[in-house]
Amino acid sequence: MEKYLGAAELVDPIKCAGKVVKVQGLLIESRGPQAIIGEVCRIDVPKGRGSIRAEVVGLRGDTVQLMPFDETSGIEVGCRVVASGSLLSVKVSPKLLGRTLDALGRPYDEKGDIESTLSYPAVADPPDPLKRKRIVERLSTGVRAIDGMLPVGKGQRLGIFAGSGVGKSTLLGMIARNTNADVNVVALIGERGREVNDFIANDLGPEGLARSVLIVSPSNSPPLARLRGAYTATAVAEYFRDQGLDVMLLFDSITRFARAQREIGLATGEPPATRGYPPSVFDSMPKLLERCGTSQKGTITGFYTILVDGDDMDEPIADTVRGILDGHLVLSRRLAQRYHYPAVDVLASISRLAPNVSGPVSRKVVGYVRRLMSVYAEAEDLIDVGAYKSGTNPAIDEAIAKREAIDGFLVQAVEEKSTMRDTLETLASLAGMQIPDEEFGAYAGK
Repeated sequence: MEKYLGAAELVDPIKCAGKVVKVQGLLIESRGPQAIIGEVCRIDVPKGRGSIRAEVVGLRGDTVQLMPFDETSGIEVGCRVVASGSLLSVKVSPKLLGRTLDALGRPYDEKGDIESTLSYPAVADPPDPLKRKRIVERLSTGVRAIDGMLPVGKGQRLGIFAGSGVGKSTLLGMIARNTNADVNVVALIGERGREVNDFIANDLGPEGLARSVLIVSPSNSPPLARLRGAYTATAVAEYFRDQGLDVMLLFDSITRFARAQREIGLATGEPPATRGYPPSVFDSMPKLLERCGTSQKGTITGFYTILVDGDDMDEPIADTVRGILDGHLVLSRRLAQRYHYPAVDVLASISRLAPNVSGPVSRKVVGYVRRLMSVYAEAEDLIDVGAYKSGTNPAIDEAIAKREAIDGFLVQAVEEKSTMRDTLETLASLAGMQIPDEEFGAYAGK
């Protein structure tokens, strides 16, 4: 009876209603109902077509501006608009594991309803900055290029910056399958519809899916659905964090989220500010990204993909996100063309919390290998044309001698998993060093 009693308590017997007066593009305007920004409303469509859910995105006098979560087909002037009296929320429970949800948190996989009396608000405030735990514990992703050269801490947020077709989704799948985090929350926002099943079957696999929750809002979804799908995924991650778990939030992609916010902002009359993006885009990104991280109970480690237009790493969205996150991984098209996967450009990438989660010997090892890579990169043109003579520069000679071994360490097959101990021991052997056991800490055997 608890489920039914909880539902009865939420029932509002008096509903505020209005009528549609205008539909233009993405925007629906109605006269009434009395509503607040962010409130979810129901638009009754005539001729037995059911109803459409929409959200209040603007108020202009007594005119309410709404944006639908579904297509506007069937809506006409005079349709009844009923306010729900509540903001968007998502049902949460441990039963979410292994499930696929839509942007509103409804089942997308035909495996039945999520039976839960507990709901989390889709839009929420980030944890109090003074109550966040410091990030001092290392997290294993199972990817050597990241675990070895770009250490990640539990609760850190990193961006994966790349052009199209360089391997962002595949890298996310490797992390989801191999990480030692307790739960994966995967947000596929604005991506191709066919990629959903491909990601589940090829990238996640049965092992990854069993401890994952997918939130899907494909590219053909209305912009509000794509936007709210991002918030729904973050709310689900927050629920598992509040259970004291270490959560991995894999978000693909922030660029599609920003474009959805741009479409909504322009439709409601905002002026385009930077390369066609209205101010609300740059206001919404930190509000979303700051919700990820540590709390007093658990952690959310976030990997966010950023699709850079024309491989321009300084375009507005990439530049803004890079300034908010705790590090960035750059995927190189040049490496991908050489069949070097994952195509992580180590020299162009950085983890800002690497000193916090690495021991002194580990830092020396990484610094040594990075110097070798840098020396080779500076002399690569001379080496390729045969202008460099062996013995001229000892540093270049060493870089050439160890180049093949370093590439062998960084290249990793999609189905290959590498433990943290194996990764660090292999990396240390390249530098001729040995990492003491005390530096492995809690992740030594993972």
